[in-house]
Amino acid sequence: MLRYIIDTQLPPRLAAFLREKNFDAVHTTDYPEGHLLQDAEIRAIADAEDRIIITKDTDFFDYYMVKGSPPMVLLLKVGNISNADLISLFTAKLPLIVSSFEDNSTLIVLSPTHFTAY
Repeated sequence: MLRYIIDTQLPPRLAAFLREKNFDAVHTTDYPEGHLLQDAEIRAIADAEDRIIITKDTDFFDYYMVKGSPPMVLLLKVGNISNADLISLFTAKLPLIVSSFEDNSTLIVLSPTHFTAY
């Protein structure tokens, strides 16, 4: 089963949505000092708990490209988007996201108009 950690700049509602779809999903604010977690701490949690980081922060993408870590990242290129539009995007793309990670993709870049899996 795919497990997710949602980065701080994304709404906790996204973690709740994924849990409603029967995924193991947490938001950084679920951890002590969660809203203050640094990227290195989020990467450590993802590694320790075998979680895919869902983020808007390109630092995770850059770190992944240089270090190959964390093991899996879903980078959202959505700009300022309403929670409703974010959930709609995930509703539409979740099957593709899941199948890509299950087919051994380790990095996905998702926008309202593009989907790229590596």
